[in-house]
Amino acid sequence: MEDRPARVDVEGPELLAEGFRPYERYRLVLHHDDGTSDAQVRDIVRGGRVVGVLGYDPGRDLVVLIRQFRLTAHLLPERRGEMVEIVAGLVEAGEDPEAAAVRECIEETGVEPRLVLPMLSFTPTPGVTDEFALMYLGILDAGALPTRAGARHETEMTQPFAVPVDEALAAIAQGRCINGFLILALQWLALNRARLPELIAAAEHEERS
Repeated sequence: MEDRPARVDVEGPELLAEGFRPYERYRLVLHHDDGTSDAQVRDIVRGGRVVGVLGYDPGRDLVVLIRQFRLTAHLLPERRGEMVEIVAGLVEAGEDPEAAAVRECIEETGVEPRLVLPMLSFTPTPGVTDEFALMYLGILDAGALPTRAGARHETEMTQPFAVPVDEALAAIAQGRCINGFLILALQWLALNRARLPELIAAAEHEERS
């Protein structure tokens, strides 16, 4: 089981709107294994590469999260505008994703991680956007968290906080938090929790060598 290249002829893009992210239209012909083809029109939002960082304090067994306003979540019938999230943000042009992860962690939690470990990568909503996410575990000191953080030049306001791992996992299981990046990050943590000391030690050894 593996993703694979498609046999497709693509024309475009046609710029439909220019906002925080470009909104583009493509015309394409998709060729199938049975010899048939389909002509299609697809509109996408160009999101590019983003990073997500799940903060973790191994000494206290705490995850470091943020609370942040999201208009789309506010517009849901459930009114979830004050979302619990992990750190996340765009990778800037020419920026290394790991450096972006460290930068975003500093901006949104107010604390610099002493170590970042790759977790997983994925496409959040490939039917709508080309956004490609790279997730990291950020090892940091939860005792140094401020009550407020965020990049002021981006009119960003975040509220960092720390909770025990078991409490965070229970919140996900009970449906109390619905942010996709958060859910995936905590599920990864649950699957790899027993290996965390080994993973952290290996990363620290690699950094020293």
